[in-house]
Amino acid sequence: MDNLDINRLWQNWLDTVTNHYVDFNGRVGRPQFWYYVLVTVVIAIGVAIIANIVWLPGLSSIFSLAMLLPNAGMAIRRVQDTGRSGTIVWAAIIPAAIMGIVGALSLLGGGVGALGFLAFYFTIGWLISLITLVAGIAVLYFCIQPGQPEANAYGPVPPVFEPGAPKPAV
Repeated sequence: MDNLDINRLWQNWLDTVTNHYVDFNGRVGRPQFWYYVLVTVVIAIGVAIIANIVWLPGLSSIFSLAMLLPNAGMAIRRVQDTGRSGTIVWAAIIPAAIMGIVGALSLLGGGVGALGFLAFYFTIGWLISLITLVAGIAVLYFCIQPGQPEANAYGPVPPVFEPGAPKPAV
């Protein structure tokens, strides 16, 4: 891949968050999925930098919550490309969302919120974090696997996504 077309990466990301915001059906290939993840991570880093510059500590949490459904959809469709049920993704995302919401609420509560978060974490939060970690590792493993080369129960083979390939002539 000699020429990586940044515009195609951006269009892939935009298409996912606008046209497939809550799309949990079908399949998505490895390149399209991982390029989506790359753009999401770059944007998340940018949001974190801006949040620190203008001192808005909850901005990263808001971005993460806003991206929850598109990220879930992409991961579910990626796992389904391997022939497995995408429901395992929810085992990672739901506990992570719970911890994110509790963390965001603790920021709003100041010192009392921080003490509440610690009380939550040391009672049941550690278990929720452990579930998130184990399920997240399983989802990562499934997302790394190659997709099935033929149609499966979740749909036809996804189109090849190559942001470095020459654009088709119109």
